[in-house]
Amino acid sequence: MRADRLLSLVLLLRHRGRMTAAALAAELEVSERTVLRDVDALSTAGIPVYAERGRAGGFALLPGFSTDLTGLTPGEAVALLTSGSASTPGALGLGSEFSSAMRKVVASMPEQARTSATGAAERVLVRRGGWLSDPDGESGDALAAVQHAVFAGRRLRIGYASRSDEAPRERTVDPIGLVEAAGRWYLLATDGGADRTYRVSRIASAEELDEPAHRPEGVDLERLWLRRREEFRGRLTGMPVRIRIPAARRDELARASVVFVAEHPVGDGLLEVDALVGDLQHAERALWSLTPGVEALDPPELREALRSRADAVRAAHT
Repeated sequence: MRADRLLSLVLLLRHRGRMTAAALAAELEVSERTVLRDVDALSTAGIPVYAERGRAGGFALLPGFSTDLTGLTPGEAVALLTSGSASTPGALGLGSEFSSAMRKVVASMPEQARTSATGAAERVLVRRGGWLSDPDGESGDALAAVQHAVFAGRRLRIGYASRSDEAPRERTVDPIGLVEAAGRWYLLATDGGADRTYRVSRIASAEELDEPAHRPEGVDLERLWLRRREEFRGRLTGMPVRIRIPAARRDELARASVVFVAEHPVGDGLLEVDALVGDLQHAERALWSLTPGVEALDPPELREALRSRADAVRAAHT
């Protein structure tokens, strides 16, 4: 494991240039003290790593130093080979093996090819926070085709259903990037110049077109994702609900994308929460994902929706 980490450290410095101990520690998922020990070990082994002091300092390789691409480990090879498969959750952009493998591949490329590779990497973002809580799960067969079009920088013709109960409508979009958040994939794109965000699991069909996508220069995918998510939530938070929930599960409710208005302890370790949600369907799905132990107090139609769902589950198992 240490040998692989040392190699990764060298490749990081070769690809990115000077990096601080903190940045290396974050990338390699180790402590700064471990980074310092690794740098000492590399220097002892004859690898020309040197330190630059000061606010803009860090570690760097002597100019002109190069390495040959080493062989991929079996795990890294699997991660690369499955990164284009929609049936392999998390292969794309997730896991230290994928990151390590991609560093090795990028380090082995000619200088001109690195710009293209780096651009491709900037088209994928992995985050913990999702769009809205949705317990219906995430699948979808279109991820591989969407991913390929995103990396290739080509337009997409998709069949998309905004909700699970509506028929897909065909539209042609310009992909900007892919975001994996809370286990779900989203395609950030434009449609006729207008910003659009699509749940990949709702894409019924995807066809890559032989046309270059119109993608703005210098896109900050993370900033774009956060802006669109907040705008989306701002448009939807309008339906008031009252919920009784164990105080110990308060954070679970907060992660279900509800906006807290007020909360009151009511004894026995329970809270009554006044909140705003997007709509009845969002409230039903969010609370269903938290059952048992969570009770919808108001409005009556939310209680009825949850009761009907419970009855349907009971009927299916009797």
